Amino acid sequence: MPELPEVETVARLIRPKLVGRSIEACTVRWKRTTGGLDARALAKLVVGARVTRVWRRAKYIVFDLERSGAPAGALLGHLRMTGRMQVDARGVDPGPFVKVSFDLDDDHVFHFLDVRKFGRLVFTEDAAGELAELGPEPLSAAFTADGFFAALRAKRRAMKPLLLDQAFVAGLGNIYVDEALFRAGIHPLTKSERLARDRSDRLHAAIRAVLAEAIEREGSSFDVFYRTPEGNPGSFQDQFQVYGRGGEPCRACGTKITRLVVGQRGTHVCRRCQKR
Repeated sequence: MPELPEVETVARLIRPKLVGRSIEACTVRWKRTTGGLDARALAKLVVGARVTRVWRRAKYIVFDLERSGAPAGALLGHLRMTGRMQVDARGVDPGPFVKVSFDLDDDHVFHFLDVRKFGRLVFTEDAAGELAELGPEPLSAAFTADGFFAALRAKRRAMKPLLLDQAFVAGLGNIYVDEALFRAGIHPLTKSERLARDRSDRLHAAIRAVLAEAIEREGSSFDVFYRTPEGNPGSFQDQFQVYGRGGEPCRACGTKITRLVVGQRGTHVCRRCQKR
């Protein structure tokens, strides 16, 4: 599933093509993608509205809308496993997996594609309210080392499942939790309340560094599904230290990377660099 760096990349690349554009028509080919709305029902909500902002929250992409200068709700998108967003010139064939399309007022079309049909693009009157239960953004000023340490000590959970909890910290997934824990030298089964302050600070810094580097490389294309809106793969997968490298030697010490199951999720760890 695309995580924070992949979703941030998509938001950044489609933003200049959508902000300021008005929606002239919509086509719905898979109603589950739009929360059960068909083209006529969705058109009543979005046609004639102008996109004023495209932003990311956790693994969601939000499209703020307005009419006559007044807020008019938002579209809330989640890529799930295989979703993809792109903007093409009108008449360009986007391929066979389009689920929703919006004709724009500049002869371009926004497409939401999804091979496995798990993704969602729904209308909401209150995007902030829909996302209110999410935790802090790990690249924001609100995600401080002090606050992170206090939050860890207040929980009694293993590190890996806790960091995957979107109510604890927003946007992290399997890839970047494994990579950040390795970089900080912390075993994924370490209990959060037992983590010393210096190790908490290392993990806080590692989370931010790993995410920033992945965004710079436009995310990770570890399978055939994730591509940027331009159709290009990300390249952070070339920098993986542990994720997906079970049985391969650790790049730091040579020990074989071990694949564990933690909280029902495949987890990769170097037992020497990340002692319990």
